Parts: sequence; structure tokens; C-alpha cells
Amino acid sequence: MGRKGWTFLSNHGHVLVCLADDPDLLVKDIASRVGITERAVQQIVADLEGAEVISKHREGRRNRYVVTRDVRFRHPLEAGLRVGDFVDLVSRRPRLRMSEAQAAVPHLLEREVR
Repeated sequence: MGRKGWTFLSNHGHVLVCLADDPDLLVKDIASRVGITERAVQQIVADLEGAEVISKHREGRRNRYVVTRDVRFRHPLEAGLRVGDFVDLVSRRPRLRMSEAQAAVPHLLEREVR
């Protein structure tokens, strides 16, 4: 991806968003949505599992992914942010009304902007 094609999220972030939105997605569907290979998705899923950001459970012939919402981001700049707060922010699921969002993540809304 050239300088004009950059995005705010890494492929890891994109895969996480996909799994948070639909925990039953197939690797090939994630790859198609993110625009990477199935092998790259498998490696990212393994990274996310290794960091305990997600867990994978076998249900019949398919995998189901569960996001571990209380895990904190690893980089010092985002260390106060929980994975669950992030996926709520970028989720494609219907948005909460503002009062519900404030109840769900009050510590984010109380931060001072400097």
C-alpha cells in the first residue's frame, strides 16, 4: 500500500474489528474484507490469541471467536484503553444511544482533552 493508501488501523486491528462484529466469520471471509491473504489472517489470529486478545472455540466444523474485552492495548500511548472499548468505538453493529455509551465507557468520556 502506497503512501496515499494508508489507513488508521493495522491489519491486526482490521481482523479484530471483523471478529468483534461477527465471531463466526470464516478466515476466507476475513481475508476478503481486510484485503489480505488467508495465511496472513491465520497468522494474525494466532498473534491475537497469543496476546489473549481473542480466544477461539471449535463449534462443529467452524471456529467461533470471542474478544477478551478487558485486555489493555500494549503500546504505551494506548495502554489505558481496553480492547472492548476500542471495538465498541469502531463496531459496525448498531450504535448505542449516547446515554448507554456513557454508561458503558465512562472512563473514556471523562478524559480531559489536552
